[in-house]
Amino acid sequence: MLFQKEVFCNKTDLCASQCMAASTLCAPSSCDCFVALPPSTERKEVIFGKNSDRPRDEVQEVVYFPVTVHAPGSMVECTYIEIEQIQKTHAVILSRPAWLWGAEMGANNHGVCIGNEAVWTKEPIGESEALLGMDLVRLGLERGSTAKEALDVIASLLEQHGQGGNCKESPEAFSYDNTFLIVDKKEAWVLETSGKYWAAQQITGQQWKRLKKGAKNISNQLTITTEISVEHPGLRDYAQSQGWWSGDGEFNFSQIFSPTNPPVRMEAAKVRYCGGKELLRKQEAGSIQAGTIMDILRDKESGICMDSGAFCTTGSMVSILPQDDGLPCVHFFTATPDPSRSVFKPFIFIDDVMPVPMVISPSYGEDDPVKKRPRFQSKRDRRHELYKAHEQAKATMESGQEQGAQLHQTMKNLERQGLLAIQDLLTSGENFDPEEMADLFFDCVDTEIKFYK
Repeated sequence: MLFQKEVFCNKTDLCASQCMAASTLCAPSSCDCFVALPPSTERKEVIFGKNSDRPRDEVQEVVYFPVTVHAPGSMVECTYIEIEQIQKTHAVILSRPAWLWGAEMGANNHGVCIGNEAVWTKEPIGESEALLGMDLVRLGLERGSTAKEALDVIASLLEQHGQGGNCKESPEAFSYDNTFLIVDKKEAWVLETSGKYWAAQQITGQQWKRLKKGAKNISNQLTITTEISVEHPGLRDYAQSQGWWSGDGEFNFSQIFSPTNPPVRMEAAKVRYCGGKELLRKQEAGSIQAGTIMDILRDKESGICMDSGAFCTTGSMVSILPQDDGLPCVHFFTATPDPSRSVFKPFIFIDDVMPVPMVISPSYGEDDPVKKRPRFQSKRDRRHELYKAHEQAKATMESGQEQGAQLHQTMKNLERQGLLAIQDLLTSGENFDPEEMADLFFDCVDTEIKFYK
């Protein structure tokens, strides 16, 4: 067993003083995504990472769905609405809030990874129930075999069905538009939306090599300015009809669609936005690997590892996407809150993946308060087995006692052992044992629970 950005602010880069000013407004409440492509990575591989920052008491589960063939004319029930199903969906591994259908982040068996971010724009947030940004993450992974295909899926569904609905398990309304970081073995795409309208920017390793850059982060800001690779066909006409753009000069998406008076939470998120950029900047060219992104996701000083009271980092993901097609992609998930106190565990797509019920939350079927109207009138206990074990262990690790420090070090050593074993296998190019890979994520979760006990 193996387990014993370049970034942009809305108009200009924020200086340190502006970030400090933003930090006094309120605790930010959303997520951070990262990607690094060669030549910034230590090996010829793309590294993707995301922290999912959600309401503190929300449970995030990790679920696997195999390749599935669907009957002609069938429908798929997303979080709030049904849409037409396609004939065949890809295998996916998802980290998701346990109450909804979609996902905060995940990957498919073709090496595509997607994460989303909340964003607010000049376009009013839709009050009616439609597709959540998290639904679009899952749909993009199930239907796209490349990053560009996944982007096209999301853009098309956005135009057809729109985005909207409550984004947290509460009668209190909390809705937003979304930006997406969509990555595969060759390139990355940033997709930014405003209602049904959108713009996307393509990022490739060769572009970054020419610009002497190599890593990008996104965090609750519109970042696409004039370098738009593809866009909604009616984007510019719509902006002009709203009086947001005169039709003359360059079309700056971020400048045109960013709100004049952004929400406090969006302004405060600039702290993390700048913090992520600085943490990436400190890395030497060609030095970024999976462990580098894990360390960034654990950084509390920047706010990227969030612990702000009502919101915290409830789940984290890091993926290694080798550019050698002969090597498998490896996806690490915590399935527990606070990556500074959690363990990243590897998953590899292979036939006959062993189910991991210890990271799957209880199902309440039609009795689930999410499905009843009015929605969210009560809550269910969605904690899975690993979550419960981690709750107790985290309290021990944070107790200040020697036992807690020893447990924390033990878990760090186990994670390091697993990460080094994966990196050695990817470097050597040795054949993977299919049986061992099928059990990999199960064995890691099982080992973690045993150590907690």
